[in-house]
Amino acid sequence: MKTWQYAWIVFLGGGCLGVLSTVVKLGYSAGFSAAEVTGSQFLFGAALIWMVVLFTKKKKTEPIQALKISLSGIPMGMTGIFYYKSLQTLDVSLAIIFLFQFIWIGTLFEWMLYKKKPTRNKVVSITVLLVGSILAVGTITNGMAVITWQGAIWGMLAAFTFSTFLFFSGTVGKHTPPILKSALISIGSLFIAFLLFPPVFLFHGPAFAGIAPYGLLLGLFGVALPPLLFSIGMPHVGTGYGTILAASELPVAIILSALILKESVTIIQWFGVILILGGIIIGNLTFARHKISKKTETMIS
Repeated sequence: MKTWQYAWIVFLGGGCLGVLSTVVKLGYSAGFSAAEVTGSQFLFGAALIWMVVLFTKKKKTEPIQALKISLSGIPMGMTGIFYYKSLQTLDVSLAIIFLFQFIWIGTLFEWMLYKKKPTRNKVVSITVLLVGSILAVGTITNGMAVITWQGAIWGMLAAFTFSTFLFFSGTVGKHTPPILKSALISIGSLFIAFLLFPPVFLFHGPAFAGIAPYGLLLGLFGVALPPLLFSIGMPHVGTGYGTILAASELPVAIILSALILKESVTIIQWFGVILILGGIIIGNLTFARHKISKKTETMIS
């Protein structure tokens, strides 16, 4: 598979996460709580991916390796939990901006752990993405809301855990089949979600039946597909560029909120979406040039 194809796979993984906010809002409007929405997401997501594993060719994984991969799913589960906590004291627009900081945190991880100093073009790409995120969520056009220190801390924790999850996607279990790896990740996510949000809805028939459609969608786009896609693409693009590609989450969220929830989106917000896509393109072009240059050096040597 070519480099640009791996980049598209990571881009699609980020886009899947952009579906979640619309489905969550629909779930809330139907009267379900954060605990029910979160618990059903990870329960149905784990069930979906493990059903796929049952019909795939089996490959043995060392118990220690399986445990490491499962533990790498905990940051994924924590991201949703921290984000819900930030929403308790912050407007959605501000909470999204704090979460969106995962873009530069991922590059910082790569710099600190692998000594890969970000290039000038990557810095430009990240800057464009951050400016685009501020415009896309309508913070400027709707006025700055009150920032609480509790909300800010929870939001930054969500950004940190999501960056951690993306990092693990590219480093842990590289030789494990992506489908099995995704299934093992879902175990860690489900464990932490049920630990903090006990699944009482499982023991109430009407509540379980009502939350099931939302849980299936959230599980598919939030638990099953993203880890699978990131497991395939992230080892080949790296954490730094991977976080830039995963920024596709916000444009998808904005577009779906306009199409499905019928929320009004201003011209400035659409401009922000275009900026985000432009930032992703800049980062991807930089990554492609870096790969070509590295390949040329290898051929010469």
